[in-house]
Amino acid sequence: MNNRRIFFPYILCLFFGTMLVCAEGAGIEWDILNQEVMDLYQQGEYSRAVIVAQKALEVSVRSIGPDHPDVATSLNNLALLYKTQGNYAQSKPLYKRSLAIREKSLGPDHPDVATSLNNLALLYKTQSDYVQAERLYKRSLAIREKSLGLDHPDVATSLNNLAALHGARGDYAQAEPLYKRSLAIKEKSLGPDHPSVATSLNNLALLYEALSDYAQAEPLYKQALTIRERSLGPDHPDVAISLNNLAFLYQTRGGYDEAERLYKRSLAIRERSLGSDHPDVATSLNNLANLYYTQGDDAQAEPLYKQSLAIRERSLGSDHPDMAISLNNLATLYDTQGDYAKAEQLYTQSLTVLEKSLGADHPKVATSLNNLALLYCNQGNYAQAEPLYKRSLNILESTLGPDHPQVILSLDNLASLYRATNRIKMAEMLEQRAKRNRAVKQGQRN
Repeated sequence: MNNRRIFFPYILCLFFGTMLVCAEGAGIEWDILNQEVMDLYQQGEYSRAVIVAQKALEVSVRSIGPDHPDVATSLNNLALLYKTQGNYAQSKPLYKRSLAIREKSLGPDHPDVATSLNNLALLYKTQSDYVQAERLYKRSLAIREKSLGLDHPDVATSLNNLAALHGARGDYAQAEPLYKRSLAIKEKSLGPDHPSVATSLNNLALLYEALSDYAQAEPLYKQALTIRERSLGPDHPDVAISLNNLAFLYQTRGGYDEAERLYKRSLAIRERSLGSDHPDVATSLNNLANLYYTQGDDAQAEPLYKQSLAIRERSLGSDHPDMAISLNNLATLYDTQGDYAKAEQLYTQSLTVLEKSLGADHPKVATSLNNLALLYCNQGNYAQAEPLYKRSLNILESTLGPDHPQVILSLDNLASLYRATNRIKMAEMLEQRAKRNRAVKQGQRN
């Protein structure tokens, strides 16, 4: 069979704008608590940060009442922490309550309302509710253009976020002009050497990399890296992001030596600046392990995958979506080695985590279903594989659209199963669908 595994994407760290919001006027105790929340967040101490953020919320409600804009700030910060932990069910009502307070107290067209809309939209995007996310992003953009002007950096942030949403759906033709407009605004309003310009360059490069246009992606990644090194210093975590992204580009093109050097430098920066148990360190370990796995060096890959998994479990908890990535990648290694019992256990565990944290119809659930199905195909167990492939395909078509690259890959995988089980006409029908979808996608790129 010619089935192909759909890999979970490496975490390349797109930035979407507003994160934790600084305190304004709920009192000195609130100021101190909020600063502690931000410090703990930056250190990756999310569980401790939640406790302090809950205290900050209590203080703000007690001192200024439940409907003050500063309470909305506390709600936003606590919601972000829950989202970072993968606890979307607790995060969403807090974001909604924060939005309602700001709309009531500040008016529907205030920039802070746009911030709340942006944050809630990002949560919907994370859950692959792209319709809701797009509606909120567009409303946020309209408020910012109206209240701040067309050339304000916050408008650029909204454009970036809307572009990233289109990119997630595979709508690269719609994403590219938004990324370019976002970049132009930042260069004009902030100057060409601002770290936020580097973020826009990075995101545009990610788009070109998704299109396999490495000639356009590489100079943008390098320019972003140069800006970050110059403006933030060589040991800043954002420099590590640029190094990671450039390393992945070289890995994709077969430049393994250069990729290894950059991955290791990225890892060293993160360990120094964030500490050895930070989730971003786990990401670097995962990416370096993937590099070794790609080269067939399982002996180096396996301990790094395990170390990454252990850090994520300690820092994020056993039910976080990033745990599923580590479980999946380790399962893939065992699958390749023919240790199907270990692989099946880890794939199944990964699937369970994703269904619990993201919902049964999320594209990452489809990825997990595909990989488990491929495991069964490798063992000749087509009866168990087929319903998983079909469910995976249905999820991807409904969430990403018929011409998304992952949908095309799912069609190919199911067609391969039909060929292996002598259902040639059914295989040919799927292959024709995949061919038509590729043509549509190619037409969009041209």
